[in-house]
Amino acid sequence: MSNPLFSSFKYKNLTLKNRIVMAPMTRGFSPDGVPGDDVVAYYQRRARAEVGLIVTEGTLVDRPASSVSPNYPRFHGAQALQGWHKIIDAVHAEHGKMAPQLWHQGIVKRSNADWPAAPLEGPSGLLNATEYGGVAMDLDAIAATQQAFVTAAATAKELGFDAIELHGAHGYLLDQFFWANMNRRQDVYGGAHIEDRSRFAIEIVKGIRQAVGEDFPIILRISQWKQQDYSARNAQTPAELSAWVQPLADAGVDIFHCSQRRIWEPEFADSDLNFAAWVKKLTGKPTISVGSIGLSGDFLGAFKGEGASHQSIDKVYAALDRGDFDLVAIGRALLADPEWVIKIRDNRLSELTGFGKEHLATLY
Repeated sequence: MSNPLFSSFKYKNLTLKNRIVMAPMTRGFSPDGVPGDDVVAYYQRRARAEVGLIVTEGTLVDRPASSVSPNYPRFHGAQALQGWHKIIDAVHAEHGKMAPQLWHQGIVKRSNADWPAAPLEGPSGLLNATEYGGVAMDLDAIAATQQAFVTAAATAKELGFDAIELHGAHGYLLDQFFWANMNRRQDVYGGAHIEDRSRFAIEIVKGIRQAVGEDFPIILRISQWKQQDYSARNAQTPAELSAWVQPLADAGVDIFHCSQRRIWEPEFADSDLNFAAWVKKLTGKPTISVGSIGLSGDFLGAFKGEGASHQSIDKVYAALDRGDFDLVAIGRALLADPEWVIKIRDNRLSELTGFGKEHLATLY
């Protein structure tokens, strides 16, 4: 019997050898925003080991305060783009496929009070539901930020990437617009309904589609939970979820990357479908499911030393067989073991390297 995880996948101009996606995991190993040869080797190693699609760590669009760390990679400027050009060439040399994740952190907690020099920006100036931590974006800032995403996406296509992903999850800028707790705007970019608060992202998607053409895939990562609040939900019901994701699909999103803390948990009561399965059911679009796959517990437990497990993989096989979702993203398990895909494929489960928090401190 064939393993559904290792069947091919094709959508528009994206053809993958298997259903495994390397999840975006931001690494602070790009001094001054420039990815170096160590980052090239890091991604090339995983392409060589048969990852179907690599989604890069969050890469920053061209805004003065798109990030709170100078060591997160930029996707603008000659030096940074030269680094990304080397990365995509190295991945393609191993017959891999890759999409940059385009990112603006919005208003988040600063690790360095002196950086960035510009004020953090977000929909309403809020750091969370009750605290202010930056400035509310005016219409000029919104337009400039949208253009920064469009420019980055067009650049990715020019450099030879196979798709792009927008980071619209986990309480970062796009998600701050989605989330009622952080979007208190009274203009066309706010409102009581999720479809109104989605306008910022919808316009970005439409702009990218116009810039890259119809055949270049646009992936959007979304989540209910936020770094600011693990229990947060943009959609309480399937109807609310449809009101959120269908306009984004209509705008041009090709694939939804649906992040939840535990892939095996149902999204709504009275249904076994997880987040990615619901989004696929409602939109008809392919989905990527991600959430603690390959770990013995959820991702928070992984920081306490919980390691690799094949139990969640068994559940993935069953869900893929049912057609619940189309692709599966692997995060920390691939940080710990670059050959995770090959070992799973060859049933070498005893050889898997368990994840530990020490793996976050290295670029291997």
